[in-house]
Amino acid sequence: MMWSLTAFLRVSLRVPWAKIRKQYFSSGINKRSLDIIERSAFFVTLDDEEQGMKGDDPVGNLDRYAKSILHGKCYDRWFDKSFSIVIYKNGKSGLNAEHSWADAPTVAHLWEYTLATDAFQLGYTEDGHCKGDVDRSLPLPQKLTWDIPSEVQAQVSVSLAVAQALADDVDCHVFPFREFGKGQIKKLRVSPDALIQIGLQLAYYRDRGGFCLTYEASMTRLFREGRTETVRSCSNESCAFVKALEAGEAGEQCRRLFRQASERHQNLYRMAMTGAGIDRHLFCLYVVSKYLGVDSPFLKEVLSEPWRLSTSQTPVQQMELFDLKNNPEFISLGGGFGPVADDGYGVSYIIVGEEMINFHVSSKHSCSETDSHRFGRQITKAMLDIMTVLSADAKPSSSSKSPTQSKKQL
Repeated sequence: MMWSLTAFLRVSLRVPWAKIRKQYFSSGINKRSLDIIERSAFFVTLDDEEQGMKGDDPVGNLDRYAKSILHGKCYDRWFDKSFSIVIYKNGKSGLNAEHSWADAPTVAHLWEYTLATDAFQLGYTEDGHCKGDVDRSLPLPQKLTWDIPSEVQAQVSVSLAVAQALADDVDCHVFPFREFGKGQIKKLRVSPDALIQIGLQLAYYRDRGGFCLTYEASMTRLFREGRTETVRSCSNESCAFVKALEAGEAGEQCRRLFRQASERHQNLYRMAMTGAGIDRHLFCLYVVSKYLGVDSPFLKEVLSEPWRLSTSQTPVQQMELFDLKNNPEFISLGGGFGPVADDGYGVSYIIVGEEMINFHVSSKHSCSETDSHRFGRQITKAMLDIMTVLSADAKPSSSSKSPTQSKKQL
């Protein structure tokens, strides 16, 4: 979940657990039960908690909902599986995906199709039961048996305590941004992703008083077995715009600098998608250097730089499956992830329809310099401030309402 904790986890959890596994799970009933789980396509958790977005504290409930899907109680998710479906006591659900086999678009595609099919095709009876006939040929569930001696129980307790401490440190905040969406952004002839990414730069500058190395995930699925490449979205152009806006420079100058930053971001994204990025090439060189036993101070330095702002967009790929106007309750919250630096933020966002953007923000409670809720407020303010600057240049018409006007009509 958090790359920055890999070395710590290896020492405190993985190495001792590997010894326990080799000693106690290599034969007998433990091996048979473990093999059944590891050969399965996915894992299902029937969670005894209730989660959801409504009630007396919808904001807090939404944060807890996301945090629960991310790590649960640390003993009721199987993180090594392709994905885990979490079903809560009150019928709410979520999905936790292991990242090595696929990237977010693949998982999102699967989950969109699953939810749409369940809601609009299969359906439920009035008393809450699944429609259709029961397939009597399916085998009945079988309880797995285990032999857990005291040595294993002791290591389980130690590992669980470490995992719970790591999970408790994660500060999750999920919020919908409803003031405007991609519809209004596109009317200004601006890339929605570029505006959001530049907004994140402005938010981070206000939150931390400077800029940082920023990671944005880009797909490389134009290539066979393509996965991702990094868009380094903190550019000279985005920094110039942020500094100009914060210095109170004239609106025309800020708009000019924003357009340059937006064009630069779109070009960086195109380069990443078409194999002209740098980070995967650098990583490949690092792997080769390790294989050849060559020590490269340059690679060591460039690959150790922290990504204090790690970002990703959850795509909505199958909008034809959802009628959001008539079924607004099916609006997707998107997905999120933990921070990749101990003193950084993880930000995921999903552009839903024409009028809404959902944000997931994560950080660590143990870092006194970060706060997910504070950063969420900075994101909202940055988006509104950028729209105000850009809208001032638009011709007065029904297509260029101010953020306040737009909010009243949503």
